[in-house]
Amino acid sequence: MYDTIIIGTGVTGYGAAMYAGRLGLKTLLVGDTPGGTIILTDRVENYPGFVRLTGQELADNLRKHAEDYKDFVSFKENKATKIEKKGDKFIVHIGNEKAESHTVIFATGTKWRELNVPGHDEFMNKGVHYCALCDAFFYRKKTVAVIGGSDSSAKDALVLTEHAEKVYIIYRGEKIHPELPNMKRVEAAKNLEIINFTNITEIKGNETGVTSVILDKDYKGSRELRLDGVFIAIGHIALSDLAKELGVSLNQKGEIIINRKSETNIPGFYAAGDVCDTNFKQAITGVSEGVLAAYSAYEYVGNLKTK
Repeated sequence: MYDTIIIGTGVTGYGAAMYAGRLGLKTLLVGDTPGGTIILTDRVENYPGFVRLTGQELADNLRKHAEDYKDFVSFKENKATKIEKKGDKFIVHIGNEKAESHTVIFATGTKWRELNVPGHDEFMNKGVHYCALCDAFFYRKKTVAVIGGSDSSAKDALVLTEHAEKVYIIYRGEKIHPELPNMKRVEAAKNLEIINFTNITEIKGNETGVTSVILDKDYKGSRELRLDGVFIAIGHIALSDLAKELGVSLNQKGEIIINRKSETNIPGFYAAGDVCDTNFKQAITGVSEGVLAAYSAYEYVGNLKTK
């Protein structure tokens, strides 16, 4: 019987595990993607205490901090497949095993939202990608586009400018909206161009990969834009299915509804990070919510044990 089981091995889960260990909670951290999606980020400049480091370095630092409480925190690199609640305990199915706990901290994060246009599936990993850091190297001296207008889109485009000859950002809105430092870097990049008020309606190619995209409006006299690669950054989908099956309240986006203590509508079940209904999603806010969840779990377990 654990005091808490943390589901999710991104920075939010690591932060929660570190603090749960510090509070003396017998903790199990479960997940099949060590480090989470931040390990695909080449430059993190907005995590307090570190002027600049990679996403992998940040994840490694947080994991090591959690591992420092080895008397209380254990790890299982596997996927949680089901959560049940029976009385005052939760039963978490992990592969072919089960683990019991007084509380659960749910920190599964998100997955990429896919671009639903003809050619997407056909050219997936043959010119269509979701990770610029992973695949930018293959587009040295080529022409690529990033689809989307968020901070993530801008960061992906900036990674690509270091390899590709020409990079476009194609965005359906009036203007992209990255954080100010990244906007300045976008504006300074000589091989980066933004196409606003435009959508992609089709991805075209041949046996070797992507050759062009079709736009929903003319760009420089044509609706066909020649490209060697397309990188998609149009948002994320909350990985909240297991929580939903348990009866946890979600908003219309499928995000878990939490309060300032990371509590949900189910006593003893807490959530933190990008899977939640917070408007501002950053590594630092996710870790903070994980720490709050750990403290809420600590109070909850303390009250159970004094009954």
